[in-house]
Amino acid sequence: MAEREAQEVEALRERLEREARAGGYHLNPDVEFTSALVEGLLTNQARYGYPSCPCRRAAGERAEDVDIICPCDYRDADLDEYGACYCALYVSRDVVDGKKEAGAIPERRPAKREDRPQFRGEAAPAGSGIKVWRCRVCGYLCAREEAPEVCPICKASRDRFEAFAWPPG
Repeated sequence: MAEREAQEVEALRERLEREARAGGYHLNPDVEFTSALVEGLLTNQARYGYPSCPCRRAAGERAEDVDIICPCDYRDADLDEYGACYCALYVSRDVVDGKKEAGAIPERRPAKREDRPQFRGEAAPAGSGIKVWRCRVCGYLCAREEAPEVCPICKASRDRFEAFAWPPG
């Protein structure tokens, strides 16, 4: 890799690290591995005009690939269940702390185009099992199976989140 490309990879890796930390996420602590993924994001950005997941096959059309633009739509569910996202760019605190290894993650993205949310024209349907969590400190809301490790707004820990239902009752 040329020196300029290496600098671009390192600059983006550092930016993603800052953004992940600020949002309560963690990048994979293996800098060499993470840099290779970041290089793939830059390649896809140059190729398609958006940073699609480097571990998935992109169609090259943003509307078709919107669910796999990094960070992909499947990241949070993978982190909650497996401790890492599909490509292991993002990992859980347990992986960072060495308490858990980032292993193989099964693909969540529906194989059939028509089964993907952006083509069904819907978000998670009511009663789908997706929970909504509210940060009791700042009111931040997120829809995912588990509350985030850290609130991306106020940095409150997971134990400061509560299940949220609207309308209240």
